[in-house]
Order: sequence, then structure tokens, then C-alpha cells
Amino acid sequence: MDSIAIRIWVDADACPGAIRDIIVRAAMRRGVMTTFVANKSLNIPGSPHLAAMRVSQGFDVVDETIASLVQAGDLVITADIPLAAKVVERGGTGLNPRGELYTHENIGARLTMRNMLDELRSTGVATGGPAPLSLADRNAFANQLDKYLTAQARPAT
Repeated sequence: MDSIAIRIWVDADACPGAIRDIIVRAAMRRGVMTTFVANKSLNIPGSPHLAAMRVSQGFDVVDETIASLVQAGDLVITADIPLAAKVVERGGTGLNPRGELYTHENIGARLTMRNMLDELRSTGVATGGPAPLSLADRNAFANQLDKYLTAQARPAT
């Protein structure tokens, strides 16, 4: 299969291992350059399609690095909605580990909800956290990633 011109960037600090494995297999199978960005050492398989980028410690350093490097058409794997908003603003697409795409059509609503919940938490209201990643979530992610990469591999019409 021909390689795809887009890049995948992974917010690797909080990326679940099962999702990382799906990304690695897809990148190697599709020939998509994929960079895992984290502020710790990463162990990724040797492949010309995979890279690990270690950045310094600090609040949002990984997010800011990805946001500065992403280009139009790139895909960023992240559960961080503010990062996804920056990616969409730069012409990229975000995909969270549960298989939801962040696009121009939905990022505003997602960011508003995230900010509202963050404000509630700051006042002491317990909003709960996300449920553990389920098999259905992993399957939804794998399916959405495959669908996205398939669409990118098609010639423009």
C-alpha cells in the first residue's frame, strides 16, 4: 500500500497502551509517519514510520510542541480538548482514544463543555472522570483511525 502524505502526532503522555499499539500497527501497515511526543522516554518499535520525541517537563509542553508542529491535514491523537482545538485551528484533525473525531463542526461545543466542567471542578463540584477505556472504545478508535486513513489515501476528486 502506498504511504500517506499526512503525519500522525500522538499526545503520548496520556495515551493508553492499547491505543498506542493500534496506532503503531496502523502506521506501519499504512506507511504513515507517526511521532509520539512525551516528556518521558518512550519505547516504540523500530520502524522508518515511527519516531519518539521527548520534550522537557512542564505544564502543556507536549501540547504546545504538537500544536506548533502540526500542519494542515495532519491527525493528532489526543484526549486533550484545548490541544484538539489548536490542531483544528491549524487545519488538522483530532482523534481521541475513544474514537471521536474533533473537527471544525464539533470542537467549539466540546471546548465549551470542557471549560464549563473545569469551572465547576474549580468551585469544588465533583464532576467525575472518564470511564475506563473499554473494548468497545478501543474498537471505535481502531475503526475511526482506519476510516480516516483510508479517506486520506484516496486520490482527490
